[in-house]
Amino acid sequence: MATRANLVGAVCFILLAAIAPALPGWFLSLTTIAFANALVVLGLIILWRTGLVPFGQALYYCAGAYTVALLARWFKVSDAFVLIILGGVIAGLIAFLIGFLLARYREIFFAMLSLALSMILYGVLVKTESLGSTDGFSVEPPTFLGWAPHGQALGFALYWLVLAVCAISAVLVSAYFRTAAGALAVPIRDNEIRVEFLGVSVNRLIHIKLVIAGTLGGFGGALGAMTIGHVDPAMSYWTTSGGFVFVTILAGAGSVAAAFVGSLVFEIVRSIAVDVLPGFWQLILGSVLLLTILFLPEGLGSIATRFRRSKEPAT
Repeated sequence: MATRANLVGAVCFILLAAIAPALPGWFLSLTTIAFANALVVLGLIILWRTGLVPFGQALYYCAGAYTVALLARWFKVSDAFVLIILGGVIAGLIAFLIGFLLARYREIFFAMLSLALSMILYGVLVKTESLGSTDGFSVEPPTFLGWAPHGQALGFALYWLVLAVCAISAVLVSAYFRTAAGALAVPIRDNEIRVEFLGVSVNRLIHIKLVIAGTLGGFGGALGAMTIGHVDPAMSYWTTSGGFVFVTILAGAGSVAAAFVGSLVFEIVRSIAVDVLPGFWQLILGSVLLLTILFLPEGLGSIATRFRRSKEPAT
């Protein structure tokens, strides 16, 4: 089943990459942002399966974004591949250090502590003039192994780069879910004391999940910064974290693919809502979330699961 899912996912990513020249510019940009944000959601799904809901995941998203911006601004590093790797590494390192604290807490304490740490970063960025203060600063267009595209070519390059990073991340996370550490997520959520009796350190497993989720958040922030071309403290604000949680609820934690589908659906709905009803777009998003909770409590990813079960022969 896993091999089949990976094959379907690979075909979808190849098709998305192939149709890029036929997509309108606005949709190409929207999809690029949606898939960059989906990496953060993918990290949230890893934690969500364990019963942990962080409200401060924007911390790592912002760390990855500012890493890209500062490397380009201060050290003239412009290669997109180097910037993405360093953005993920820095965010992962922050998650590793914070994880020694966060891994000890559960439920609302975990959620609020992660939010507090994210807001601390927001306060630091707002008060630091050398980091752009409340306005932030622009990000120079990246290069690709010496190639410096501009305009439409840059949009295509970033789109294909985001797809490549998302495809690799999806394969690796799927493989992680099939490992013992990944499979123990649900048992930890249900009864972590029993898992401890098996000789497994729950805090250590959660710490690892935090680092993976933080690294994915850094990748998403790095790609988002290059796509938007600007960074500001709002990237670490609580509303940004709330948006990621919103998409996670919309997507569901049932599959890796749900993170990308949910993020794309969210961006499309939000864009349409802002265009049609600019004064009430939050109401539309709230209604979508309410309907999802009522009729698809396990998220959009459960649609595929229900369809697959309906095709199975009755026993």
